[in-house]
Amino acid sequence: MLTSTLSAQSKEDFKREHFISEGDTLNYRILVPKDFSKSEKYPLVLVLHGAGERGDNNEAQLVHGSNVFLNEENRDKYPAIVIFPQAPKDDYWAKVEVRRDTMPYTFDFKNKDKPTKSMDMVMKMMDSVTSEKFVDKNRVYVGGLSMGGMGTYEILYKKPDMFAAAFAICGGADPEIAADYAKGLNIWIFHGEKDDIVPPRLSKMMAREINHHGGNAKLSLYPDDNHNSWDSAFSEPYFLEWLFKNSKN
Repeated sequence: MLTSTLSAQSKEDFKREHFISEGDTLNYRILVPKDFSKSEKYPLVLVLHGAGERGDNNEAQLVHGSNVFLNEENRDKYPAIVIFPQAPKDDYWAKVEVRRDTMPYTFDFKNKDKPTKSMDMVMKMMDSVTSEKFVDKNRVYVGGLSMGGMGTYEILYKKPDMFAAAFAICGGADPEIAADYAKGLNIWIFHGEKDDIVPPRLSKMMAREINHHGGNAKLSLYPDDNHNSWDSAFSEPYFLEWLFKNSKN
């Protein structure tokens, strides 16, 4: 009981915020370094949740991945601003039509189309946050899992100059968009080989296309993982070290 209480308290280190644009509201949670000062510059990490964490409680998005950034040792070693936005139940990060009458699901990606409202709001929010003087614009990162992995691939296409590196867990996208990614993009891609929701071939295809177009895609496949490969990905011992060493200059 004590452990769950401590865990709940630590999640509150992610402050509840919302971003408003043209009458629309995006809920998000933000973690800042312990000794945050507006006169310093910090890296910024955007983390996009999966379909199961959608809603309006501004809480469920922290279920997967937040503990990595809340870890005391990691906070001391990698002082950073971390943002977890939340998409509403009826929306999706990436522009994709999902057929759930097959296993695995069938995905028709339309990443080149106008973004969903949630993706549009995230991009506007990121434009706003990265304009702050305390954000190191050479060290802005994005990543996500499942639906959030799909959103990661799309935002890298729509905002190619914003990010220094990315991670995508059990996601997918239209491989054609890789041609328009920032040159030399560093991305770590993860997928479970037994995934019966999002087929692992989608990650393999994106890794291949990104590398074909001059990017640096690192692919980690977990032979015994099903869809929840985010557990393995967030447990990678060098995950944060790899992420934060990337810089645009």
